[in-house]
Amino acid sequence: VQPPEKPLQAEEWNKLREDCQPPEKFEEVMLNNMIRCNSPIDVAKSLLTDLAKRNGDIAYNVLVKYLTLCVRQGQVSEIRDVYDIMKVRFKVLESGAYNLLIRGLSNSDQWRMALTLLEEVKKIMIPSRTCYESCIKAASCHQEMKLAFELYDEMLAKDVVPTLGILQSFFDFSRHMKDEELQKKLFGILLYLRENQIYPHKTFMQSIKLWFESIPGGNWRGHLTNIKDSGQCPVCNHQLEDSNLTEEEYSNLSERIIKDVIHGTDTFRKTSPQEFEAFQTFVENQLPFDIVIDGLNVSHIKPRRMQCENLFDAVNCLAKENARLLVLGRKHMLRNSSNWKIEIMKEMQNKADFFFAENISDDDAFLLYATLRSGKHCKFVTRDFLRDHKACLSDSGMRHLFRKWQRGHQIAFSASAEGSIKFLPAFRYDCVVQTTGDTWHIPYKDVFEEKYSYQVPTKWLCIRQK
Repeated sequence: VQPPEKPLQAEEWNKLREDCQPPEKFEEVMLNNMIRCNSPIDVAKSLLTDLAKRNGDIAYNVLVKYLTLCVRQGQVSEIRDVYDIMKVRFKVLESGAYNLLIRGLSNSDQWRMALTLLEEVKKIMIPSRTCYESCIKAASCHQEMKLAFELYDEMLAKDVVPTLGILQSFFDFSRHMKDEELQKKLFGILLYLRENQIYPHKTFMQSIKLWFESIPGGNWRGHLTNIKDSGQCPVCNHQLEDSNLTEEEYSNLSERIIKDVIHGTDTFRKTSPQEFEAFQTFVENQLPFDIVIDGLNVSHIKPRRMQCENLFDAVNCLAKENARLLVLGRKHMLRNSSNWKIEIMKEMQNKADFFFAENISDDDAFLLYATLRSGKHCKFVTRDFLRDHKACLSDSGMRHLFRKWQRGHQIAFSASAEGSIKFLPAFRYDCVVQTTGDTWHIPYKDVFEEKYSYQVPTKWLCIRQK
């Protein structure tokens, strides 16, 4: 149903309604199309007026659709009118309507009303990330940075995760301000990136650089660089933090992971206790390994090749330095099939130890156990993020150590253009935001990534105080 270009009279709406099947869905279908075509607001309004005359009232979902159109077009007085109608007719609104109302009002000169609505939302639910972000952006836009940071702190306290866009906006709106409290808050955001191993994308990194350089009397200068393999920054010659854990940190972490993650409740949902015991015995008899490989994960690297050939390439490549390899496999790999050839599997078993688990086992627990039991030097190969296991660690200190250990021990890999597998060795230096007070080093990625990535960036922003 094509929306009309101008407001219609009752009989014209009726004619269109009769042509629509089923007619009771007419308003919803029509409003959806109006949203799609971004129809003039007076056309949508004439439909609502007609509906109110016919039915005496307007259904909640129809009002929300009309509200969507108003927000898109920044029709502030209409947004307020819809809110007044909704407030009278419905005791509580759901989060979608609140998101729209807050977004619509925060982009206008009525932005303080969005804050009032946010307070209303808090009485019934935890406000969504969108609600917080709209209010934070509005406050920042009007140079009310103290208020913006209060909302940000509240958001974190409620475990609502901010987007990179909102973090970037703090740096954009704080340029040229000489305010020590504000500086501390922005340094706090950089430490939040560190704690959560978040890598800003290029435009966010540029905002950070411009903010530092705009601080009145701060004398900060930023340079883009690549860190040497030794961990030294070529710009300021500063040595980055080592990715190795101390002996004490390592033993605490491995003890906790083996206790919480591996013997905790989550492992045995996907594997039997008997199988895991058999695996432990196998590992204890063969220790230590240099590299533990998630066989199934690696075997999928190039979809057009046989899985056993992919794995064979990886084993050959990693066995070069006489490293002791453990490959975690599945029992189905031992049966001849289009993807798994017995003779290739036999040849691989000459170069690496294999443990074949049941076909439903959870590889991560096996991978973690064998790597941690082998000692600090042992690395592991998988494209999984191991996020679930980080979540099982109850305190943030342990989660931080786990991430640091992961960054220094996970060997990432990708398929190269020539067809071979390319392994990216784990860095000796730690790839997170770090500071000495008069220097900041910030790893960044070229493109925006919402999801946490195990592949650490190779590009850095070095900022130092002259």
